Amino acid sequence: MSNCFTGIADPRGLARVADTLPRPAATGRPGQVCDRWIYSACLCFGPGLAERARSGFGYSYSVYQAEYSRNLLFRSGGQREDLVDRIPGRTRSRLDIPALRTLFGRKNRPHHNRAAGPPAQEIVTGEPQYGLSWFRVRFGLLQLKACTKGEHVLRFEATVHNNRELRCRRGPGSFPEIITRLAGMADRFATTLDCAGISFLADGTLDELPLPSRLGATRVGGIDLSKPRIRSTMAAALALAAAPHGFTVAEHAARVRGMTGQHSYTIRQAACDPRKLRGKGLAVKPATTRRYHIPPEQARIIAALLALRDHVIAPVIAGVRSPRRDRKPAHWTAIDRDYETLRIGMQALFHDLGITTPAPAAA
Repeated sequence: MSNCFTGIADPRGLARVADTLPRPAATGRPGQVCDRWIYSACLCFGPGLAERARSGFGYSYSVYQAEYSRNLLFRSGGQREDLVDRIPGRTRSRLDIPALRTLFGRKNRPHHNRAAGPPAQEIVTGEPQYGLSWFRVRFGLLQLKACTKGEHVLRFEATVHNNRELRCRRGPGSFPEIITRLAGMADRFATTLDCAGISFLADGTLDELPLPSRLGATRVGGIDLSKPRIRSTMAAALALAAAPHGFTVAEHAARVRGMTGQHSYTIRQAACDPRKLRGKGLAVKPATTRRYHIPPEQARIIAALLALRDHVIAPVIAGVRSPRRDRKPAHWTAIDRDYETLRIGMQALFHDLGITTPAPAAA
């Protein structure tokens, strides 16, 4: 609600008022606020009190758009900056986030070569402006977004551009339900980002995945990570884990085709592959519904499996083939140093175990 005010004398009092809106006791209060505003500040746009009483005229209101946000406050700006730098790079590819933008402020925006001189923001504020980073995920008319506000704030937002996506009424009486659903989406989005960024893999998981399982009386095949199709299935399921209402087989098939470019992936294949995830407990399908859901802990396991296959095993084996390190990259990150340490250590381990790898093909 703070976006609607240019100045607030008591921010904590406003926060307490905002916290009461989702409660059932607040039903009808948004309509009363609208009536008070219209009949006091905008009286010229409607009939007077006497005319309204005589004609029975009244206004009705609808809630078409709504936004819920939650702010995380950090004592240290460096701690928040470190978190923001790590999470987008680690989760963007896993969640298939289509847009990752950084809007630079005065502190780190070069403008010495601008023909028009420094940006106007520098003159207006006269204060250091820190980078504003954000990325978002859209599901139809629903939008989930994470962004930074200033130096110490990380904000998570859930926005509905048309309330028909929430499948609830649009009257002011439904406002608590609308806000409650948006709050749940924002919390689920933050949890999904955390699960995709920090994965977990229990002992014995890799041994149990290839084994078949059962869904009721139906025998379901296991999960073979060496097959590209099953890896695409898991990557698409992880990308759809933040979907507010889960995902259908058609949505899963569309996401697989969009991520891999394989337009030959059919609905029939998409109907079979998520069942394998469900058989291993990596996906759930509530009764009387056709939508799959990826719980937070299962999202951690899927993210760990994909990271282990794509970012550990494959790069290490590829690096072991090269006895010498190539030219040092221009931007030498901590992950690059970890890969180089693994490459050197794995070469010695392969030599002790008597494992040889074919030399890389000549360019």
